Amino acid sequence: MKLVRSLFIFSDKHNRRVPGHHGPHLHPAARATLAALAVAATAFGAEAAEIAYPTRPIRMIVPFPPGGSADPLARAFAAWFADKFGVAVVADNRPGAGTAIAHTMAARATPDGHTLLLGSSTGLATNAALGSKLDYDPLKDFAFVGMAAHVPQLLVVHASLSAKNLGELIEMTKAQPGKIFAGSPGVGTVGHLAVEMLNQRSGSKFGHVPYKGMGPAVIDLLGNRIQLAIGSVTGSQPQIAAGRLRAIATSHFERLRSMPTVPAIAETLPGYTGNGWYGIVAPAGTPAPIIKKLHAEMSRALATPEFSKQIEFLGMEPVNRTSPQEFREWVRSELTHWTKVVRDAGITPP
Repeated sequence: MKLVRSLFIFSDKHNRRVPGHHGPHLHPAARATLAALAVAATAFGAEAAEIAYPTRPIRMIVPFPPGGSADPLARAFAAWFADKFGVAVVADNRPGAGTAIAHTMAARATPDGHTLLLGSSTGLATNAALGSKLDYDPLKDFAFVGMAAHVPQLLVVHASLSAKNLGELIEMTKAQPGKIFAGSPGVGTVGHLAVEMLNQRSGSKFGHVPYKGMGPAVIDLLGNRIQLAIGSVTGSQPQIAAGRLRAIATSHFERLRSMPTVPAIAETLPGYTGNGWYGIVAPAGTPAPIIKKLHAEMSRALATPEFSKQIEFLGMEPVNRTSPQEFREWVRSELTHWTKVVRDAGITPP
């Protein structure tokens, strides 16, 4: 405090007015000292914020109901943070409005690091790409911590279908236009958009049949009411294991570690990717030292083999070494990517 008081006495003594200028002109020595003090104060503030966080339980908002794959993913990170930070981290399930309820809540929360969100590709990219009216801006209203996992879509067919690979399936739909139908978990889902992108990239004419989730789509596929379905890996794995369905291809940019014998769609249609994904975000304005601390713990978790295996068990591909800025740029690129797919397909908001 004495240093600050002395500095201002020194500055005042050497200040002088400059003609036509309404502010004081600082003596060079005073200006340099002030600059040094500002840097020191910033460093001290950052260090203090790092030491002080967290000071109470953390809320992890989950945009889906308990069960499914998003909930255990969020709870895995909540358990990791709780262990490392020494405070309770509570998963708060807030489903509804295509994940918009949870994302809006997080965007409006106090930006002090005690409210986090498991951000989804739906809430941060495809909803906006579809033109849905949102009470938040995916890029402006969040501080990005890090990407957690890709959620590949799996294209499956009935085990009796003659097409054994994606190339044969595409030729089948071209030979029988209007007779080959693909089910998805619903209009505007990543599964639906993956079907539309498949048509756009291959020139095929898969008809689209939306369902309320992957479960009903699989039931109709087993009953031969549709010819294929595309959705999360976990939605069809049991039937694949039982030999009733056959996995044709995945939307990931390469083969999945958990399903190495299943080709990526990109092997037939170069450049094709159509994944969902999850990552952790906080409200915009959350101090940078807190984001840095959260990101560091995310990275440690994802680099741990046991933690990564939990994610793979959920049918996802863990993502490591993605900086907050890289995550932001990923969301930006996904917005551009899906907006084009939606526009070219002529899809309207559900």
